[in-house]
Amino acid sequence: MFARVAVNVSAISDLFDYAVPVELAAQVQAGCLITVPFGNQTVQGVIIELLDSPQVANPKPILDLLDPSPVLTPPQLGLAMRMADSTLNPLASIISLMLPTGLSQQADILYQTVDNRPQTEEDGLPSSIHGRLLNLLKERGPLRGRQIDSHFAKIDWRKTAGMLVKKGILSARHVLPAPRVRPKFLRVAQLSVPPEEAEAAMDSLGTKQTLARRQAALRFLIQQPDAINLSWVYAETGCKLADLQELEERGLIRLFENEVFRDSVGKIESRGVENREIGNGIKLTPEQESALAQINNSITNHLISNLQYLLYGITGSGKTEIYLRAAEETIKQGKQAIILVPEIALTPQAVRRFLSRFPGQVGLVHSRLSEGERYDTWRRARSGKLKVIIGARSALFSPLPNVGLVVVDECHDSSFYQSEPPYYHAVAAAQEYARLCGAVCVMGSATPTVEQRFQAEHGQLTKLELPRRIVETGLPPVQVVDMREELKNGNRGIFSRALSESLAETISRGEQAILFLNRRGTATYIFCRDCGLVLKCPNCETPLTLHTEEKEKLLCHHCGYTRKLPQTCPACGGKNIRAYGLGSEKVEADVQAMFPNVRTLRWDWDTTRQKDAHEIILTHFANHQADVLVGTQMLAKGLDLPLVTLVGIVLADVGLNLPDPFASERVFQTLTQVAGRAGRSTLGGKVILQTFMPEHYAIQFAAGHDVNGFYERELEYRRQLGYPPFARLVRLEYRHADPLKAEEESQKTATRLRERIAAEKRHQTELVGPVPSFFSKADGVYRWQILVRSPDPVSLLRDFKLRDWRIEVDPISLL
Repeated sequence: MFARVAVNVSAISDLFDYAVPVELAAQVQAGCLITVPFGNQTVQGVIIELLDSPQVANPKPILDLLDPSPVLTPPQLGLAMRMADSTLNPLASIISLMLPTGLSQQADILYQTVDNRPQTEEDGLPSSIHGRLLNLLKERGPLRGRQIDSHFAKIDWRKTAGMLVKKGILSARHVLPAPRVRPKFLRVAQLSVPPEEAEAAMDSLGTKQTLARRQAALRFLIQQPDAINLSWVYAETGCKLADLQELEERGLIRLFENEVFRDSVGKIESRGVENREIGNGIKLTPEQESALAQINNSITNHLISNLQYLLYGITGSGKTEIYLRAAEETIKQGKQAIILVPEIALTPQAVRRFLSRFPGQVGLVHSRLSEGERYDTWRRARSGKLKVIIGARSALFSPLPNVGLVVVDECHDSSFYQSEPPYYHAVAAAQEYARLCGAVCVMGSATPTVEQRFQAEHGQLTKLELPRRIVETGLPPVQVVDMREELKNGNRGIFSRALSESLAETISRGEQAILFLNRRGTATYIFCRDCGLVLKCPNCETPLTLHTEEKEKLLCHHCGYTRKLPQTCPACGGKNIRAYGLGSEKVEADVQAMFPNVRTLRWDWDTTRQKDAHEIILTHFANHQADVLVGTQMLAKGLDLPLVTLVGIVLADVGLNLPDPFASERVFQTLTQVAGRAGRSTLGGKVILQTFMPEHYAIQFAAGHDVNGFYERELEYRRQLGYPPFARLVRLEYRHADPLKAEEESQKTATRLRERIAAEKRHQTELVGPVPSFFSKADGVYRWQILVRSPDPVSLLRDFKLRDWRIEVDPISLL
């Protein structure tokens, strides 16, 4: 028997054949995690398929089977292969997305100093890479390459290490780290005889010094129907381990280890219990009933031609209730459901509703869980003990044995796109995975992307519409305020008169308001009025943002560089340093200045870096412990806050003029979603939208909640320019610390691509570039890009060598 294996080695996309040892032949199957020899290394790999004969002579044997159960299901293997092919990512990098953090390991090199070697002059030079590396290994002992990386940020220490190995100063050997995650066991105690027998032995348990403790422990265990953690026994009875060991020797109790699952949902689940009966009693609108009937019909009857849906429902139309009832029907059919949300921390209300409707059957998957929690959730999903998985992008890859429903809530959201290698879009992956599983896929949004609407209009998706809110008030009216007129009338503040007055009225009625500005900080750029110098990040060459919450500091939002606000200009020495622009910190400060007694909360990246910060802020606001919530794009993530009757969009123009063909769509979606936070109860509500560009079509359509009008206008714009959905794009990006090297490599690659396009007579394929990226320098490296526009750009690049290039298929931004 032979196996075709995807090895877990960076940038390796080929598959390799290995022999299956006789002792493993009965255990291995497709999807198993194994170790294999690869060159002079030992590496992890996943079996893609079993073979009768290999394609190479004398293949090396598999070394070990790491898990007796497959780590990937057959549909997951199919998804990995298709994603690798369609996104041009190495197969190993896609498979790594499907394994829990800490289980998948890559080979590394272990470095250590050689004992009894002669001292060198550079040993005492800690400032040199040579000296720093030797001192680190002396202090810490042997270290793997990835451990050393954390001590040498942005420094290429590996060349120095290689030279030291050649000189015999260091030794190096290939190692494969063991998985960091494993099942958790606790020592427990349990009664091993009938209670009557234990009671009869009470008086003969030891001396006066030990009798009371042992009796207390035995009585406590008599009352426990199941095995119980030893720490509880100690806490409740005051006994010691020696007392329990004596009781075990007498045959009265058992001491053993019991596996415990690290629970990621307990805290949230307990908060949702009170909603359980309310949720089950909700009466659906006729539109909801119609949409649910079609979805459930596909779940129960497996209509192969009708399994993918776009649930287009305005904000507040009850999409979540349809997901809940579709999941309920899926579970009745003996299958499982995957529910994807943009960011788990920003949608606690939806999560709570699933936990309360399906207690004990839901697993959460997101990046803020510990490795142990993610590993245990992954194992419970694999064994079929969980019926519903809810989470962000990575939840899609949970190894459920029989997936019947895949839901993508807020399917327009950019959070579903992974913006670091391996690049992929979770919405497209969800559609493909549902096809492979024979499952129903439901994509829900009030503002679906142009491509998603286009798919629905051309029969690739079945569109289900929810045109009305579940409350009678309907969508809130939007008042557009031209801030140019405010300036002409002498108002130089950040709030228009209309917004200031509405804010005062809302607060006086005891209701709540949301103020939205998609920009962090206090001021967005700092410059010298004497010489015009703008203070920029040395790593990224982008303007630094002023933050004043703690101390006045300047921050780069790209790489995290910080510095103090200078008192004088670094270029001319002048003292006229001024801050301009606007951020969420400034909005909060101005609200507090206007209304000193108003309780405000700010919800942006700076206030949510601590664990559970999202939940704390939202819970405080939902419980009316604050009157005004100031925030960035997090406010557009599906919140349901009944007391909010006013939404103020402080500046709607942010991001509108970026040189990106998708900029208008992003702004329209964000404004429409934020506006939808108002008036979600019988109290009603309104939206005040402030802008310096009231004539822009994205502003106009957002103000009218006109999704159809925006779609038609944007579609025509895309048709004229040849952008998706009328063509497909691949973005190629090259990064290098030397700007000349970055440009030179980009020009060479563009020339090679043009030659191939001409040779293959691809008349509909066009190259844009090479040009510097909009953010041309990021984190100390220069970025150049080439855009390939074609009906099928992937086929052009599939076997084209692009070493060191980043490849984005169907990118969501060209910046």
